[in-house]
Amino acid sequence: MAEKQFKLKFDGANAKAVDEYLEYSRIVGEDDGGELFTPEQYEEYKKKVLPMRIKNRLYTCWTGPTGMDCKLVGPETPCFCKHRYKQHKTDFEVIPTDRPILLPCKQKGCKCVSYNYVPMNGSQPIRCTCKHTSEEHFEFEPFICKRTQTGGGCTKCAGFKSSFTCGCGAPVKEHTMIVETAEEREARGHPLGESTPYAAMGGITGFSSLADGYQRLDPSGKGAPNKGYLEQSITSNDNPFLRANVQAIKAHQMRKEGKGLTNPDDEMFDDITERVSQMRRPGEEDMAYYERRYQERRQVVPSGAQGLDNGALRPGSRKAIEQKPGSGRRPASKK
Repeated sequence: MAEKQFKLKFDGANAKAVDEYLEYSRIVGEDDGGELFTPEQYEEYKKKVLPMRIKNRLYTCWTGPTGMDCKLVGPETPCFCKHRYKQHKTDFEVIPTDRPILLPCKQKGCKCVSYNYVPMNGSQPIRCTCKHTSEEHFEFEPFICKRTQTGGGCTKCAGFKSSFTCGCGAPVKEHTMIVETAEEREARGHPLGESTPYAAMGGITGFSSLADGYQRLDPSGKGAPNKGYLEQSITSNDNPFLRANVQAIKAHQMRKEGKGLTNPDDEMFDDITERVSQMRRPGEEDMAYYERRYQERRQVVPSGAQGLDNGALRPGSRKAIEQKPGSGRRPASKK
């Protein structure tokens, strides 16, 4: 049976009170011990903590072997101990000099020595090679399966190890937890974002931080495609969405550059063959149109393995643009 849904309505004063409480919870977190600060205590807390938090912010990320931050940890990101990142120690008056920087869990009875991100397989926790999930392992090293001590039948687990593969293509064991200062992160060539007074922001620097590394088009992820890749001519090998909108794209480019229909050798006419082919012919029915387009694509990409082995592009693919040496992102520093 579906759960009941409630729609709450607030007037201006009550809505402002809700916003103020959300602001309070993001700044204070669990430092109030479950009992709200008085206005005087809240102001005193902000005067003491906010300058320290902005100055000594620590960036926490789960990084792949290529230096790409596959997961930027935020306040609600769970740890191996099943507590959230915001429930770990993240504020320091003086940043520790030892590396790696340890972020112990602050929850009573938890033996977690430092925050340790574990990816999820969809909505389910990943499994160890002993066939049990990460939640069935102890939260302290070497993360042995709990069933080895409770008589659950697990006798081969020497510590949590998983064959799960991240979206970047590398297995979990090749990833590293990095807790770094702003200077160390900037030296790796990764963005710092804006200064924020909120607690346990970790590696969150903007909305793009919510995406996985291979989908994130900023220096902390895969990176944005270069200009040459984005501006190459549209051909019959491209995605159907690009082919269907080729006329609108070219019209927009000509309006933007203030150009009209002038010289046939102009750059705007590089893909004139595709543009003409994309247009319907007088009296041409739907099936005849799609058959003609299919046959034209077959002439560009020969069918069979021989055509593909000769370096021809598959339909829907784009030619990779090689970057010049030294134009890429700075390599990640070894820890």
